[in-house]
Amino acid sequence: MESKSQDFFQKVFTVARQIPIGRVTSYGAIAVYLGSAKSARIVGYAMNASHGDLTIPAHRVVNRKGLLSGKHHFEGSNLMQQLLESEGIVVKDNQVQDFDKIFWDPCKVL
Repeated sequence: MESKSQDFFQKVFTVARQIPIGRVTSYGAIAVYLGSAKSARIVGYAMNASHGDLTIPAHRVVNRKGLLSGKHHFEGSNLMQQLLESEGIVVKDNQVQDFDKIFWDPCKVL
């Protein structure tokens, strides 16, 4: 079972690495792209496990409403927001602004 989840995590990481600067996607969108629509929570676990690997832009993965639901997994209280803002993304009250405009859908792009 462990290698199965490691394989899934690697697939999640592969997708996450392709999210362009200045764009965000959701846990669910990655899950749907990987053919596992009900696995959004597992995608979240993968993003949490990716911390420390600077090649994986986990800060660009938010919940389906554009909320920074994973922000407490980043060091410091505001790091996820700061990383997004450094890429030109506006965040207000823990929510990505213009979410529909900057949403990156792997099903449409990849």
